[in-house]
Order: sequence, then structure tokens, then C-alpha cells
Amino acid sequence: MLPFAINHMTCPRLRWDELLTLAVGLGCVGVEFRNDLETPLFSGEAPETVGARARDLGLRIIGLSEVYSFNFWDDAIAAKVAALIVTAQGCGAETISLIPRNDGTGLGNGERQANLRLALREIKPMLEAAGLTALVEPLGFQRSSLRSKAETIEAIHALGGDRVFRLVHDTFHHTLAGGGEVFPGRTGLVHVSGVEDPTPAVSEMEDSHRGLVTPRDRLSNIDQLAELCAGGYLGPISVEAFSPDTHALADPVAALRETFDFIRTSLGAKAA
Repeated sequence: MLPFAINHMTCPRLRWDELLTLAVGLGCVGVEFRNDLETPLFSGEAPETVGARARDLGLRIIGLSEVYSFNFWDDAIAAKVAALIVTAQGCGAETISLIPRNDGTGLGNGERQANLRLALREIKPMLEAAGLTALVEPLGFQRSSLRSKAETIEAIHALGGDRVFRLVHDTFHHTLAGGGEVFPGRTGLVHVSGVEDPTPAVSEMEDSHRGLVTPRDRLSNIDQLAELCAGGYLGPISVEAFSPDTHALADPVAALRETFDFIRTSLGAKAA
């Protein structure tokens, strides 16, 4: 069985405990919680309570998102990283997520790499002290200050950070960044979502286009997953859908089950 998970963005209207119940019902290995939804993280519940409930249900808290603009390092970003680490320790989350600035600044060659190295160098000892892993997620948008997985890996390796930093392979952002090598051995988490709308060019796709993965998908999710699995990736495959249409589903369980079944069947057919 593929190790599926659910990112809270897929069902943002659910409380934390309802998300856990949904994940159990779908046979997921775990969930990702977020601090950028309309409701506060864990709806104000103590992280320890959330972690205990997840463990009681046999679920992993795979990740805790996010520190946005982590690669524009300053005291405020340092405080956000420290706070997210404390919350992750409290609930037993396996990772925290680091998201690059995405507003068209810091794109220059040289500036971009220097900003990344500075942030990683400062975060590395924080992670080592906490015994925690950070997932760095390059964003494929042309306005993103970090688009390249290869560039990210180079910076991590140069700083000796291979033990505490891993990549997120996001099928949407991989497509927007032009594809390329998938780095299964350096990947800590895979995000999947699908785009069905035939209207936008790839360069025009936004988070709002990202729904569930179906046979009408334009992002080549199955090909990407097949390449990752063939390369030895065994970690979670987490559904991260931003589309308002997905958020409004009356029966997310049925829709998610269809997505899981489609991915399983399609990957099985490719492997046969």
C-alpha cells in the first residue's frame, strides 16, 4: 500500500481532530498541519494534546508548516523558526517546512544563492539541537526566490546539512519549474495535486488551480511518482489541494478515495 497522507490545506475547514479522523478513515499514514489557515494552528489546542491523539489513532504528524520567506534571514524569521521547532517538538511532528519568498524579490543569480546559504547555515544548529528535520520546498513560480531543487541540494551539501535538511518534491511546483531531475534520495516528502483546467498555460497556473489528482491531470503526477518510486523513494505521498472547488466538496472522503485509487491503479499499471 502506498503511504498516503493529507495536508490540512486540502480540507481547511476541518478541525485538527476531524482531519485526524478523516485520515484514519482513508487508511493514511499521517497528516500535515499548517499555521497559515484561517483558523489558528490546532484551533488553539495544546500541541501535546494533538500529538497524543494522533499517536492514539496510529497516525504520524508528518510535517508542520510553515516558515515563509525563510531565505530572507533576519531576527523575525529566526524567531519563527524557533517557535515552529518548539511546537513540532510538543506535538511530535517529524519535520517543519521552510518556504522561500515568493514575491519577485531576491531572484538575482548570486543574491539568491547567498540568501539561501545564510538561512540554512543559521537554521542548521537549531535543527541539530532539537533532533528535527526541516523540509525545504522550492516553488516553481517564476516569481519565486528559490525554484531549483539542484541549487537547494548544492547549498545543503556545501554546509554539511544533509542530515537535517530534506526536499519536498511537489508535483505542481516541479512542473512549473520546468521538470528535471527528481532526487528521490534527497526527498523527505512528496506533495501531489492535480490541474484539470485546460485554460491556463503552465506558466499561468496558480495555487487556486490545484485540485485532486484525476485522469484529466495536466501535471504528469503519475510519471513523477513512478520516477520517484523507481529511484527508491518510500516516504509519504501527501495530497495538498488549494482549489476552492476541492475545499467546497460535500464529501471529501469519496473524492480523496478516488484520487488514492487512481494513483494506486495508475502506478501499478506503469510498473506491470
